Amino acid sequence: MQNEAPGTAKKGLFRIIFSRMGIIFLLLMLQIGVFIGTTIYLTEYMAYIYGAFTILGIIVLIYIINSEGNPAFKMTWMLCVLALPVIGTLFYLYVKTQFGTRYMKHRLAHLRLETAPYMEQDQDIVDAIWASRSANAQLAYYLSNQLGFPTYRNTQVKYFPLGEDKFRAMAAELKKARKFIFLEYFIVEEGHMWNTILEILKDKVREGVEVRFMYDGMCAISMLPYNYPEQIRRYGIKCKMVSPVKPFLSTVQNNRDHRKICVIDGMVGFTGGVNLADEYINEKVRFGHWKDTAVMLKGDAVQSLTMMFLQMWNVDERRAEGYSKYLTEKTPGLRRELGYVIPYGDSPFDDENVGEEVYFHILNHAKKYVHIMTPYLIIDNEMITTLTRAAKSGIEVVIIMPHIPDKWYAFAVAKTYYKELIEGGVQIYEYTPGFVHAKIFVSDDDTATVGTINLDYRSLYLHFECGVFIYNNSEVDKIERDFQRTLVKCHKVTLMEVKKRTMLTKIMGQVLRLFAPLM
Repeated sequence: MQNEAPGTAKKGLFRIIFSRMGIIFLLLMLQIGVFIGTTIYLTEYMAYIYGAFTILGIIVLIYIINSEGNPAFKMTWMLCVLALPVIGTLFYLYVKTQFGTRYMKHRLAHLRLETAPYMEQDQDIVDAIWASRSANAQLAYYLSNQLGFPTYRNTQVKYFPLGEDKFRAMAAELKKARKFIFLEYFIVEEGHMWNTILEILKDKVREGVEVRFMYDGMCAISMLPYNYPEQIRRYGIKCKMVSPVKPFLSTVQNNRDHRKICVIDGMVGFTGGVNLADEYINEKVRFGHWKDTAVMLKGDAVQSLTMMFLQMWNVDERRAEGYSKYLTEKTPGLRRELGYVIPYGDSPFDDENVGEEVYFHILNHAKKYVHIMTPYLIIDNEMITTLTRAAKSGIEVVIIMPHIPDKWYAFAVAKTYYKELIEGGVQIYEYTPGFVHAKIFVSDDDTATVGTINLDYRSLYLHFECGVFIYNNSEVDKIERDFQRTLVKCHKVTLMEVKKRTMLTKIMGQVLRLFAPLM
């Protein structure tokens, strides 16, 4: 393990400031300054335009109230419009008239139709899950018929309780690739983990394996050079940034690709919380011990991960994709001991809160317990009500949070929910060795989900996400045992402890909570 030296941190800061991304950031700030300055200048002439802006503001407020969407987002926008009538109104209109988001929404809808023939549901599996547990069959129906994510059997699941476990398995499987490798990650940073994987990818390209690699454009701000895709393409690897950060304001840049997907030959797939950077495998210490989780799939269900990747890859492509050559070879018969597996994706543009619905489903149908790990806790009233209702009904609801946060402001907001949740019967623990980045729900020894979806507004409503719903598979028991082992290393947060927070901490958290939907 290694800590970042102060000198290295300084050099990194200077590199960011004077890099192309630093210039882009300054240009963005300049545009924001011009936007605010212009509106402030207009306020000096408010005597002449006050009536017009009053009418416009009222129209905008009426539109917000009657629009579809989460009430928390609407309240935040209403607060902005009421507190800053000119700036708030103009900014809301700017956000709602973005053509980039509309194009992406239509393009993804088209790609979903294009891939639909490869995501058909096997009726025998539907019949079997209805006979096993009707509640999970209803979730399976929703995910398949509404969103195109079928339920599979004949899929082995392997759970990894730490990032380093996933890294070792992933490196080994990558070396076995014979046809293709797809990688889609939110964070990629040069270091032991990524450099090791990159060397394997280079070798595979030389062997004739097709390699596609995409990562979120936010990496270019401080982790990778802006022209990194060009560097990677020199090795024969197809590479691109998703939503690259550009020197102009666009709300598309608010919808990041937070997925972590690795697909090998259509037969092996990985997902979970683990990105391609050294802190995720505890090679670099940032916030104490980094607790993360992931799953590996082998078998029929990998096809959904393949199609999710290809949908995102083709958003900005014009050439027709040959989907059929990337299909998973289906296993004949049904292996009952492997249970049911549903890989699912979540998009900010499909008008469905898929990740949240999966979480609601587990909470609403639990009979004994629901155990949760999440790095963030910034939730709306509906999630608070669902968590506390389950706890008040006698279900053991336990949430493990970090003790050492990576974002102080997000942690400050999370603590504002502690009192209400604890009084409602929800137990909250903090992982004392460091930071929890895992995103898991496990319930009743037979149901679990592992993926990329945090309990916060960004993951639940704004980002591209993914996960795997697992039912009646032996790995669910391993997920629960890992939760219990982690719980031993945690500190239980008491109501007295919450009440003893300093006044400054309480005020800061409550003020920041006003802007929680934007965090």
